[in-house]
Amino acid sequence: MSPRLHYLLRRPAQWLADLSALIQRGGRRLHERTLGGKPLLGRIDRYIIYKFLSTYIFLITIIVVIAVIFDYNEKIDKLTQSHAPFQKIVFDYYVNFVPYFANLFSPLFVFIAVIFFTSKLADTSEIIAMKSTGMSFRRLLRPYMVSAALIAVTTFLLGGYIIPQSNVARVNFENYYIKRRGEITAVDNVQMQVDTGVVAYITHFDNTRKSGYGFSLDKFVDKKLISHLTAQSLQYDTLSERRFSWTLRNYHIRTLQGKREILQSGSRMDTIIKMEPKDFFYVRNQQETMTLPELKEFIGRQKLRGAAGVSTFEVEYHKRYATPFAAFILTLIGVSLSCEKRKGGMGASIGVGIALSFTYILFQTISSTFAINAGWSPMLSVWLPNFIFAIIAFVLYKRTPQ
Repeated sequence: MSPRLHYLLRRPAQWLADLSALIQRGGRRLHERTLGGKPLLGRIDRYIIYKFLSTYIFLITIIVVIAVIFDYNEKIDKLTQSHAPFQKIVFDYYVNFVPYFANLFSPLFVFIAVIFFTSKLADTSEIIAMKSTGMSFRRLLRPYMVSAALIAVTTFLLGGYIIPQSNVARVNFENYYIKRRGEITAVDNVQMQVDTGVVAYITHFDNTRKSGYGFSLDKFVDKKLISHLTAQSLQYDTLSERRFSWTLRNYHIRTLQGKREILQSGSRMDTIIKMEPKDFFYVRNQQETMTLPELKEFIGRQKLRGAAGVSTFEVEYHKRYATPFAAFILTLIGVSLSCEKRKGGMGASIGVGIALSFTYILFQTISSTFAINAGWSPMLSVWLPNFIFAIIAFVLYKRTPQ
């Protein structure tokens, strides 16, 4: 038996220990060096990243706790009058309210966190010590931008895919117990364009049973009617693996081919119609319960149907992308404002930072309102605050001693 095989068979624990040590040494070398031989993230970088993220999380925790207390005090009368169960208040509303609120005001938390801990570093002359070693302002920004990237990616994933799913319970709770709207289970006289040149009409639809009556479907080509379908009733197939699967009963079809007319009828027909029961109902703040793919698909269908109120969903869609990007802009502004030691301490920097952050949120709210109510482009309205504050960030960056 060879010595190598003897080593592997007789001393497996030692072999695993040697392999673990080798992996750890390789991981440390990969972490400490780049291809150029320079440190990728040094001790100072890790220190700044830790300070940034810990301050950010601390501020989120403090402000969210305050927000929950104020929100409960504001809504306690409505919750009492509506006899909302305590379990639903906690698990359906506030458990979902906390991540929604934290993600909504993430730019504010980022900005204040940067201003707060950077001003403290400058006040204790730590930034002066960093610059005295030859570290430029651009090099100082590296750990800040790494932290901003981590926050931006987290905010994007939470806001685009995770929080909308949890918002379903929160929005339903608000509409039922707080706004006392109740649950809409039926609609009458619904007309919509379900596809290009295809118009559907339903006299009455019951969302509880997923069925309706008085259905018609007209198909047009070059504004000329080519087919007219009527059905006494229709039923949405919830068990089918295919989307848009409907069952029509007592149907009649008139197909127009020039001067000829072809008539068809039957007692039952399974067919595909590009509409779903949820398309007939609008829930307040419905855009907050949709993920990014669902928002994109919904906007496309509503535009095709010529429905009103699509701008609300378009604003929400573009905001999901603009909000994470704001983390980089506000981080650059915060560092530029607070990296120098000032006579009055860090109070002035924190005051300016809070004022700018609230100005950003106010500007974003106003521009979104103009998009919804005044016909502005939703994309331009959502990205305009980022564009203006990006210019402010660039000016402050150039004025900061490098």
